[in-house]
Amino acid sequence: MKTVFATVGTTSFDELIESVTSSEAAQALKARGYERLVLQVGRGSVFPAAASCSHITLEAFRFKDSIAEDIKQADLVISHAGAGSCLEALGAGKPLLVVVNDKLMDNHQLELAKQLHMDSHLLYCTCSTLTETLRTMDLSVLQPFPPGQPKNFADFLDRALGVK
Repeated sequence: MKTVFATVGTTSFDELIESVTSSEAAQALKARGYERLVLQVGRGSVFPAAASCSHITLEAFRFKDSIAEDIKQADLVISHAGAGSCLEALGAGKPLLVVVNDKLMDNHQLELAKQLHMDSHLLYCTCSTLTETLRTMDLSVLQPFPPGQPKNFADFLDRALGVK
């Protein structure tokens, strides 16, 4: 069963959960052949019921000790732009669509997403453009992130965030 895994990490990002479970987004996923949506909703106040998404099978949880298995089983990962979540999905070699929280002040997440997108490692959007991105995305343009090189990722983060 073709699966999407969406994660907000340890944060609260209700807008992402609402956007990805909207009827329009679910229809866009279904049109691309996805049949199952697994949500990691974190600390948010939104916790969708399994029956709330009519076009696709929905499962949700708040936290697990590890989301590695969820990522491994996913055909597409949709994530907030947290560095840890991005690294975990990219390290697993999964196509990654990052949804930037454009309501955050001093948004380093946007800088990270833009740089990883420029390097063809992921696609990114905001909650308001998620459905259109799901409809039009071309995952074939994505390039694998070099595995097993945490120093390279740390250096990359430093450059992307303007630390070095």
